Amino acid sequence: MLAAEPVFRFPDRVRLPLTFDVPAMVGDLARLLKTEWTEHFVRQNYSGDWSVLPLRAPAGETHPIRMIYSDPAATAFVDTPWLDRSPALRRVIECFRCPLKVVRLMRLGPGSCIHEHRDHDLMAEAGVARIHVPITSNPQVRFLLNGTLVNMLPGEAWYLRLADPHAVRNDGESERIHLVLDVCMNPWLELQLRS
Repeated sequence: MLAAEPVFRFPDRVRLPLTFDVPAMVGDLARLLKTEWTEHFVRQNYSGDWSVLPLRAPAGETHPIRMIYSDPAATAFVDTPWLDRSPALRRVIECFRCPLKVVRLMRLGPGSCIHEHRDHDLMAEAGVARIHVPITSNPQVRFLLNGTLVNMLPGEAWYLRLADPHAVRNDGESERIHLVLDVCMNPWLELQLRS
């Protein structure tokens, strides 16, 4: 009997070799902050203000909660009108040369926290990766993954294996807003994660 091939396991966090124009992203964000964001629907996972604005959503969805939900069964996705008004964010998204699923802006208000939890389907080894691109933050934001701090700065891009335990606290006085992309693994992304 042959032994099973070991499955390659990516690190739980990888800073991708990409950097983005923070002032341009903040300019887009200034326009989008005036629109109505949707409160995150999994209330038991957080306290305070955690809200979402969909830039790419499952095709055919019009209900705000269904538009921000990263449905693992969805196979077709479309850009939302908010992305049409966001040229800098569109340029960032276009840098990811892998199949895109849901793309959202996720805002964690001052004094808010995301309790430790796992998103069981979000790991590169299972074919779906979540990428964070911080746009605004402050020194009092603490993102813990597997109990250790991930220090993400605005303009960087990070893969995080969120099937592992993670939690976030914003003890600062300003919002933390990330561009969050759920993407499918392909050779391009695998190369980024291994570099």
